[in-house]
Amino acid sequence: MTDEQRLFIGGAWVEPDGGHYEVVDPATEETVGRAPEASRDQVHAAAAAAREAFEPWSRTAPEERAAVLARAADIIRDRLVPYAELARAESGATTGTARGMQVGVAAARFRRYARVEPAEWAIPPQINEAGPMGRAGVMGALAVRQPVGVVTCITSYNNPWANPAGKVAPALAMGNTVVVKPAPQDPLSVYRMAEALEAAGAPPGVVNVVSGARPEVGEAAVDCPDVDMVSFTGSTAVGQRIAEVCGRSMKRQLMELGGKGAALVFDDADIGSAVAGIGTTFSFYSGQICTAPTRVIAQRGVYDRLVSQLTAYARHLPIGDPREPGTVVGPVISAAHRDRVESYVELGRKEGARLVAGGERPRHDHGFYVAPTLLADCTPDMRVVREEIFGPVVVVVPFDDEEEGIALANDTDYGLIDYVWSGDVARAFRVARRLRAGGVGVNTVGRNMEAPFGGFKKSGVGRDVGSYALHAYSEVQAIVWPG
Repeated sequence: MTDEQRLFIGGAWVEPDGGHYEVVDPATEETVGRAPEASRDQVHAAAAAAREAFEPWSRTAPEERAAVLARAADIIRDRLVPYAELARAESGATTGTARGMQVGVAAARFRRYARVEPAEWAIPPQINEAGPMGRAGVMGALAVRQPVGVVTCITSYNNPWANPAGKVAPALAMGNTVVVKPAPQDPLSVYRMAEALEAAGAPPGVVNVVSGARPEVGEAAVDCPDVDMVSFTGSTAVGQRIAEVCGRSMKRQLMELGGKGAALVFDDADIGSAVAGIGTTFSFYSGQICTAPTRVIAQRGVYDRLVSQLTAYARHLPIGDPREPGTVVGPVISAAHRDRVESYVELGRKEGARLVAGGERPRHDHGFYVAPTLLADCTPDMRVVREEIFGPVVVVVPFDDEEEGIALANDTDYGLIDYVWSGDVARAFRVARRLRAGGVGVNTVGRNMEAPFGGFKKSGVGRDVGSYALHAYSEVQAIVWPG
């Protein structure tokens, strides 16, 4: 695929002012396609189109909006194979991941928000006694969810389908209109999503997509006066800059930022389960996922056995072309990111960590591969323990008792998702409640897709997923009247 992609603004496919740039396959280093580089004026035009479309779309019956989302889900599902092939080529994900966890999850999210839910609820009446403010009476009240307005959705490169779908679908379901700014590394899939929504009957201006490799594109999508809310998934550093801009004009924001997930493994844990769960850091998106259990905190009674089994697990994972059915670990997104991950591995060695797996670049003629890497005997002050690496790298820190384990887990700037492995379920839940994280997995890395998702501390602001996303993309209005 070498076609030149156009922008999607106000229901029209528009030539970009800034020309095009190459999108590169991380596995082959070949050109996947040419993505459009929007100008600041074009980003503002997209927001203006969304503003114009907002009033009629927000007044459209929820059932009609849901029908558009349902048709989009069907179109995405029908085109799963070509859509997944593009996602695999752009992101470097394995074929199975691209089909199941990228395009498949996107279709499921559009289908989820095609379900109309009540947008208002009654509040118990208030009985007022007679007094200086008037006669006795009863005041009724109703809480109503109203759309926020125009939402800028800035999406991450690690999942070019599920991540934007998780923003666009609930935002549209609530009656908002959107300007989507995809990650520069793999934006082409988001344009396919826009095509599906267009074919599903989304009116012009309801969905707009503007891309670019220059930071000015994202900046324009955030600071534009027509934008009421910014939903961002990405690094904490970029999220902080976006939040500063949003704060100046009081834009609403939803931030899903970095993570350094702690995995507390107690002496009585099922080690096989823990190894398989922690091992997803190596295999799932090659560690490029903020929810990964990258920081293992292992009780001393099980420490050596856990390190040994994690080492064997990491060393035997097949690394290679993500198109091949036997591949488990594909490439990271770019050469620059590969260099960054490798520099952290070298830093860990210099800090005194013991390298027990990985550390050498896999032998491939092309592609940006990083071997699954395990750093043992780490200490809490090491940068590899404290900073998000975003690659297939796991660090292991020992602990003695429950209190120390909890303290080590909470000793971080992040707080997205932590994990606890223990055969004592009562203890696991007790520990989970003391962890300063937006989510905790007990003996699993699986997720309930209706559970709220978001982080404590520098891992984000707000919650989405399930019904919580409908709250995130809405304002609550109170209507009161005398009974």
